[in-house]
Amino acid sequence: MQGSATSPLMPKATALWLIRNTHLTFVQIAAFCSLHLLEVQNLADAADSNLRPFDPIASEQVTLAEIKRCEAEPDAVLEINVLPLADSYTKKKSKAHYIPLAKRGLRPASIAWIITKFPNIPDKVVIGLLGTTAKMIESIRNPDYRKVKGITPEHPVTNGLCTQEELDKALKAYVQD
Repeated sequence: MQGSATSPLMPKATALWLIRNTHLTFVQIAAFCSLHLLEVQNLADAADSNLRPFDPIASEQVTLAEIKRCEAEPDAVLEINVLPLADSYTKKKSKAHYIPLAKRGLRPASIAWIITKFPNIPDKVVIGLLGTTAKMIESIRNPDYRKVKGITPEHPVTNGLCTQEELDKALKAYVQD
């Protein structure tokens, strides 16, 4: 029974909170938490449990009104409040992403490739795409970079600094068709 898609987070801790703070029956709690009835009874009997209760109301897994409804009707089934995931969890953030140490030396060549192919691209787009700084971009654009003579422009996707989709999305507004 445990682990269904509609079980609350931390089912045993949630069950312990429901036991201590509501007048729900053990059957209702067991059904809601996807636990066996004996597990719920064991949680209720264990006075010195090291388990910390988890409040399902605070985590918005169930409403107080739903608990009150089920307390009034012992045969009622407590329904979990299924929330859609927030955009911050499902979408990748547009901030600069982590570049492994082994690939950081490839950044100047990738920056040179982008600013050579797309000279009008704003620095903030390159910063977000390659995880670099405005100072680095400026030093490569105006040959102030200490190793500018040794830089051969290389495609950032080939260097593994970004994906082709990320590159296409970043350059979409700046490429003239």
